[in-house]
Amino acid sequence: MNGILIINKPKGYTSHDIVNVLRKKLNIKKIGHTGTLDPNATGVLPILIGQATKVSKYLIEHNKTYIAELKLGEKTTTGDIEGDIIENKFVPSLTKEKLEKVLKEFLGEQMQIPPIYSAIKINGKKAYEYAREGKTVNIEPREIEITNIDLIKFETNIVTFEVGCSKGTYIRVLCEDIATKLGTVGTMQNLCRVKVDDFNIEQSLTIEDIEEKGIEVVKEKLISIESAFNKINEIILSDKKTELFLNGVKISVDNEDNIYRIYNQKQFLGIGVVKEGKLKRDVIII
Repeated sequence: MNGILIINKPKGYTSHDIVNVLRKKLNIKKIGHTGTLDPNATGVLPILIGQATKVSKYLIEHNKTYIAELKLGEKTTTGDIEGDIIENKFVPSLTKEKLEKVLKEFLGEQMQIPPIYSAIKINGKKAYEYAREGKTVNIEPREIEITNIDLIKFETNIVTFEVGCSKGTYIRVLCEDIATKLGTVGTMQNLCRVKVDDFNIEQSLTIEDIEEKGIEVVKEKLISIESAFNKINEIILSDKKTELFLNGVKISVDNEDNIYRIYNQKQFLGIGVVKEGKLKRDVIII
């Protein structure tokens, strides 16, 4: 079995936990995930099965869409409700217009400092390990992009919004920054990832679905590796060039530098990379 399975990850599980559960339930050795979700977050977790594990490097770069709940008036050690409260602050009166205005200020490219409670490595050690030891470390800001951000609803001190963002964006930090702009403090109360590129929550299965319906529902929902790359252009090779391509020989082509789906008479072979007029195999899937 080869392909991509979209799992709706429940709270309380790490992404690695889900892989372990599925490995046992489906009796599959080659399985992995892309687009890690924190244990307290839910939603879209793409699972790579069989030969799909070969294309993980392309899928981790995808943009994501989340629905986040921001709780105003409280700041925690971790930026979410799992942490200890370290500050309480008055929440000013809010209106739909004010909230929408502040949210729109976060659109576009910007620098964001990842939280200390994160898995970012500093001098070979994860940031959260320093935090647990009570040590402070310097974390360099990273460039991120917010592609869209829209208010869904708000009530008292809870603001629910949808945000589309680039890889590496920390929604916990975004929540804290939004709260600051609103004149208070805040923490992320809930987070659900609803989309990873074109993979969306409507395509997903829960662990309970798999327990109830078994391998058949997995086969039914499995997304082919080929279709996961339907946004990129294709190159069709002759039999002779196919042989060279599969043997790792660089082939002269007229295509622009990029990655391509590679075919031989419409049979999908895998992914190739064109650089300076030369096509080279990258991931073979046949």
